[in-house]
Amino acid sequence: MPKSQFSQVRISGVVTCVPPTEKRIDDEVELFGGNVKQIARLKKTIGLDRRRVVDAKTTTADLCREAALTLLSKSQIAMDQIDSVICVTQTPDYLQPCNAAVLHGQLGLRKDCAALDVNLGCSGYVYGLWLAHMMVSAGGCERVLLLAGDTISRLAHPKDRAVAPIFGDGGSATLVERTAAQSNSWFSVETDGSGFDKLMVPAGGHRTPCSGETSQEIEDEGGNIRTLENLFMDGAEVFNFSIQVEPRAVRELLEYAETDVEGVDYFVFHQANRYILTNIAKRLKIDVAKVPMQTVERYGNQSSASIPSAICGELSEQTIAGSSRVLLSGFGVGLSWASTILDLADLSVCEIIESAPSA
Repeated sequence: MPKSQFSQVRISGVVTCVPPTEKRIDDEVELFGGNVKQIARLKKTIGLDRRRVVDAKTTTADLCREAALTLLSKSQIAMDQIDSVICVTQTPDYLQPCNAAVLHGQLGLRKDCAALDVNLGCSGYVYGLWLAHMMVSAGGCERVLLLAGDTISRLAHPKDRAVAPIFGDGGSATLVERTAAQSNSWFSVETDGSGFDKLMVPAGGHRTPCSGETSQEIEDEGGNIRTLENLFMDGAEVFNFSIQVEPRAVRELLEYAETDVEGVDYFVFHQANRYILTNIAKRLKIDVAKVPMQTVERYGNQSSASIPSAICGELSEQTIAGSSRVLLSGFGVGLSWASTILDLADLSVCEIIESAPSA
């Protein structure tokens, strides 16, 4: 497992932006054949309830831009103080250029500011933090703006009940900067590309371009309808992957950081669903009170934005007024997973905002 340790680098602020439109699984009875009892079971066991979705005009870049503007304004950081911008997303505005370049221009950042995209999803936020910490530690950057978000609802077929009720949208902005204080962090990043096809959009890239054939609806054995241009998820395999790799990865990172479960205040996992989170917590013998899991019920699975959403939505008081040792861990598409242990202390801002309705 690739591991890294950093010091004198800190997160100083986090803002997540969600769209105003809310969908509720209770309003989608027809998707489940009118089975109200099935919906009740899904709400109780999986934690599916509400999710926020973008309209036809709002993009990932829009959500990340609003999050960044709020973050920098409330942190009293000028645009010319940003040395690099990283955008983690699987739903960019364009095939090219990268979202980071688009947002660099929209935010009016310096021309000697680096800008790059990272094409990752559920593990992407922690991967982005890892890159930002390396940039600062290397000495070339004082401040890195990490933008992470996705509009996965656009990739889900509305008649695919295995996917559509799960995924919500969101964009986030995190400020990572150098600090004179001792601020230790530990990272691990891992990948199993042999499972790339367990969570994917089969068509739309250069391997399988969009065509009349790829846009045809297909019904699977479970009655789910999608096209090859929509998101596909092998739910059973993704669940098995999650509960196999996460407990091991967390234990190994705790050992690397020379601490244990009791030495961490909160475990903020990718907000996949309540069932997966409770299973991971059980295997690690973590008190569920230390595992935020209401975010997925309020906003849906937001891919790369889910961890910052959980921080802003469930740990804001703890990080604004004090200090918490947290373990952040994302897992999913790739298949990939990444974890970090770090301190969230005296953040200048930590909140969730709503995006403005598109014109």
